[in-house]
Amino acid sequence: MEVQALTRNARMSPKKVREVARIIQGRRADQALEYLGLIPRKSARLIAKTLKSAIANSENDEKRGISADKLTVKSAVIENGPVLKRFKAGARGSAMPRRKKMAHIRIVLSDGNTNS
Repeated sequence: MEVQALTRNARMSPKKVREVARIIQGRRADQALEYLGLIPRKSARLIAKTLKSAIANSENDEKRGISADKLTVKSAVIENGPVLKRFKAGARGSAMPRRKKMAHIRIVLSDGNTNS
């Protein structure tokens, strides 16, 4: 069985979030939370929040409540979100473009069973 959680429009560059997301793929869910707690980055806090949501989704599922110790992180996918286009003052009265990127964080947890 698979369970997923999605965080949309996280105000951080997808590239920065992917660096941390690679660390937790394939690990047990509780072990991944411990790893994320040790990483001093904003992206680790965003991924941890999404991972906790996925764990809660699995435990509160009415049909098949699964505890967190049986789950593994099947995939942690970071997708590009919308981009805010802003301008900042540049040299000699010009305007320099600035792109503020956002990310969508999708975490899929699996208990190892192939049947749904």
